[in-house]
Amino acid sequence: MIGNDWDAILEPEFAKPYFVELKQKVVDDYSRHTCYPPINSVFNAFRLSSYSETKVLILGQDPYHNPGQAMGLAFSVPEGIEIPPSLANIYLELNSDVGCEMPESGDLTKWGKSGVLLLNAILSVRKNQPLSHRDYGWTIFTDHIISLLNEKDTPMVFVLWGAYARSKKSLITNSRHLIIENVHPSPLSSYRGFFRAKPFTKINDFLKRTNQTPIDFCLRRN
Repeated sequence: MIGNDWDAILEPEFAKPYFVELKQKVVDDYSRHTCYPPINSVFNAFRLSSYSETKVLILGQDPYHNPGQAMGLAFSVPEGIEIPPSLANIYLELNSDVGCEMPESGDLTKWGKSGVLLLNAILSVRKNQPLSHRDYGWTIFTDHIISLLNEKDTPMVFVLWGAYARSKKSLITNSRHLIIENVHPSPLSSYRGFFRAKPFTKINDFLKRTNQTPIDFCLRRN
């Protein structure tokens, strides 16, 4: 159980044969190998941001596969874990864009509680084996999530960073929504236009234009 309106919305999806098979594959792999995030955190993004309260989707691809990093939120790592390079670049852009202090923690829970669904397209991974759960069926499920959000009457923002996330643009057909797309914040691509693109200003300008409360993206320092 997720614990909010996602439960009722996703109940039919959870009953579909592909999801029953997916669940069994994931449980089996967790029982035999070290997998991430902790199994009770796989749906963490949904617990923090209900369907009705989601105003922004930031889409990642795969959970972190190194020990202690994945927490069920795209790009986020728990308090006390070294900030990964892509998240460090997101923080640099956050500082440049809206003037937030550079956070000391990589925990993005505050964003999740503010209506930002930090969704990976694949929700689990085996230790040190990126994309190892790619063929389990997770992308069928998360494509459905994107389609459900696309159906919302309330305008929202879809943030697609990198080629993989941008490949999901075809699922976002509702003209009332805003799509922000760019290169991935990875050090390998961030220099090609990620910096100075001002995504956080664009998100909040759109929310204000559509009579919604903007998001405070600044993260409190310790």
